[in-house]
Amino acid sequence: MRRPIRSRGKKTLSLERNEKHRAGEGSVCVESEIEHERNQHTDTMQLKTILNHVEKQKGFVYTDARFSDDQSQILVTLKPHARSRPVCSGCRKKRLGYDTRPVRRFEFVPLWAIPVIFLCAMRRVNCPDCGVKVEWLPWADGKHQSTHSYRIFLASWAKRLNWKETAAIFGTSWDTVYRAVDWVVRWGLVHREIGEIEAIGVDEIAYRRGHKCITLVYQIDSYFCRLLYVARDRTEQSLRGFFSTVSASSIESLRFVCTDMWKQYMNVIAEHASGAVHILDRYHVMKKFGDKLNQVRAEEARQMKAGAQELTMVPAETS
Repeated sequence: MRRPIRSRGKKTLSLERNEKHRAGEGSVCVESEIEHERNQHTDTMQLKTILNHVEKQKGFVYTDARFSDDQSQILVTLKPHARSRPVCSGCRKKRLGYDTRPVRRFEFVPLWAIPVIFLCAMRRVNCPDCGVKVEWLPWADGKHQSTHSYRIFLASWAKRLNWKETAAIFGTSWDTVYRAVDWVVRWGLVHREIGEIEAIGVDEIAYRRGHKCITLVYQIDSYFCRLLYVARDRTEQSLRGFFSTVSASSIESLRFVCTDMWKQYMNVIAEHASGAVHILDRYHVMKKFGDKLNQVRAEEARQMKAGAQELTMVPAETS
């Protein structure tokens, strides 16, 4: 009696097929097994083809895509290309390899609501300029466990939903969503092009009780409006940071600056944008006017009341 086959490798399965063909039986079973292997191979190739199409990693190849043991995640293994050399994360130059670190996990964009995890054993390089450094990866940076694509994906959804709902829908934490938004905003600030600005508006909003405010600077051109700058508090230093981050050509192109009558803002604008027309918003002008008018009215009423009291206190003349 033939011993049962526990693990079906390629060679073992082929021997079993040959025996069944020789015996002239089990042709239907063999065809189903062949079809099953073809489907598995095709599914693997389809997933790797999708990943290569949407997220091709320079210097790395997708070698394996499989389910985790509990069938809750898709695990994708990446390995360096045979002819590629590791890139130093310090100077971004190709260097000689030093050793290989243990496998790290990186979160990728979910597929069909199933979390996708990249697995990669990162190499270390022996850089003559930076010393021994972990290699630079095209899909992540630093010690972040999320890929660039996943952070952009979460940040785009965080614009439509609140951060707690975004984390709950995609099975992640609020901190992960926060870090994704923070990374996307910082990347945008570094790579944005402001160009010429015709008009800006400066204002502050309270985000917490106890006069906790933030300073906001908007571009309010007739053809384009956007938020340019955010800073804590509403001091001179808060607004001065805007003029230090924007290029000199953008400041020179300013023609109009709209603010309230906050003295700290007015001092900074007079210092850095003296050539622009300073427009005070109507609400604060009318508020100041109303406050002064109330003071004058109260003073007149007080004087009239004091005069009436003096008249009543004067004794009547006797004839």
